Amino acid sequence: MAKDIKSVDYGLEKIFKGAKDFLPLLGTDYVEFYVGNAKQAAHFYKTAFGFQSYAYKGLETGSKDVVSYVLTQDKIKLVLTTPLNSSSQINEHLVKHGDGVKVIALWVDDAQNAWEETTKRGAKSYFEPRTEKDADGEVVRAGVHTYGDTVHVFVERKNYNGIFLPGFKAWESDYNPQSLGLKYVDHMVGNVGWGEMNDWVKWYEDVMGFENFLSFDDSQIHTEYSALMSKVMSNGNGRIKFPINEPAEGKKKSQIEEYLDFYEGPGCQHIAVATDDIISTVRGMRERGVEFLTTPPDTYYMAAPKRLAEHDHKLKEDLETLKSLGIMIDADDEGYLLQIFTRPVEDRPTLFFEIIQRMGAKGFGAGNFKALFESIEREQELRGTL
Repeated sequence: MAKDIKSVDYGLEKIFKGAKDFLPLLGTDYVEFYVGNAKQAAHFYKTAFGFQSYAYKGLETGSKDVVSYVLTQDKIKLVLTTPLNSSSQINEHLVKHGDGVKVIALWVDDAQNAWEETTKRGAKSYFEPRTEKDADGEVVRAGVHTYGDTVHVFVERKNYNGIFLPGFKAWESDYNPQSLGLKYVDHMVGNVGWGEMNDWVKWYEDVMGFENFLSFDDSQIHTEYSALMSKVMSNGNGRIKFPINEPAEGKKKSQIEEYLDFYEGPGCQHIAVATDDIISTVRGMRERGVEFLTTPPDTYYMAAPKRLAEHDHKLKEDLETLKSLGIMIDADDEGYLLQIFTRPVEDRPTLFFEIIQRMGAKGFGAGNFKALFESIEREQELRGTL
C-alpha cells in the first residue's frame, strides 16, 4: 500500500532534513534526445511546444560525427542529437528504441566529486570526468548509467560563460514562435521491467542518495483491465523527482507493458513540464497541433468540486474551461494541481509529455490515475495493443 500521503509534506520535510548530502544537485541541466532527424525534430518542438532556438553543434562547428540542436524555454533545455554517419553508436539506440531520451543531465557544483561518489557506491560509469574548454571557460562533465540505456550526466558549469557547452555556437534563427509558458522540468518518469522497480528504488537510494517519499501499488493504480506500481524518488532538496513505474498483473496489457514492448526495454516514459497558466499553455499547444489524450467523461468533472472541498480548497479556474480543454484536477492537503497528458510524440507509443500547474499540491495526481488510465486504454484499443 502507499505511504500515508497525509504525512508532513509527503515526507519532503524528512528528505530536506535527513537525506544524505553526498550528491547535492542544483537542478535539471538539460535533457538530450537521440532522434532520427534533429533538424525536423527541432522544428516540431519549436512550432508545437513553443521552444526557442538556442545553440547548435554540427559540421559548421567542426563536429563530423553528430549534429545537435539545443532548444530552450525558460529553465528547460532540450538537446536533439542525430548521427551524421552509419558508424555512429547512436544508430544502435535509434534502431532499438526509436526517438527517445538518452541523457538526463543534472546540474552540480562538482562533477568530479559527483562521479566519484556515485561510482564508489555502485554506479556503472558512462564516461569519466572530462574538462571541455573554449575561449569562454570550461565545463566539467561525467556520466553514469541508470535504467535501460538511459544515463545521467553531471554538469559543472561554474567556470563557463559561453553558450551551452564548448563546441556549440549560438543558433540564430528567423523562426522562433512565441513561448507557450513552459517553465521547468517538474519530474521525469522511468518505466522499468517486471519486478525491477524496487531494485531501481534501492539504486537511487544507495547510489544517488535519493529517498522514496511516495508509493502506489496496483490496488490504487488500476482499471478493470490493467494496473501498474510506482514509487517516487526525490533528491535531498526536492529539485529532482524521478517516479519509477513497473507493470502489474491485469486482464489486459498495461501502458507500461506497451511502452516496454515498443521501446524494447526500460526508458523515460514521460517528461512533466510546469506552467503557471495551464489554460493558456494548453490552448496554445492545441492550436499548434499538439494531440492530447481524450477528455475524461462529464462525471469526472461533476465530482471535481467535491474532491477539492474535501481538502478545503476552492478551484480558481473555470471548471467548464478546464473540461473543454481536457485538463484534469487533483488535490492534497497542501493545495491542488492541474494536469494533462499528450499523446505519444512519435509513431512508437512511447515518449509523451505531461503539462502540470501546481497550486500548492506536492503530489502527482493520484486522484486522476483511474481517469488517466482509462483514457490511455482507449488509445491502446485504437492501436490494437490493449
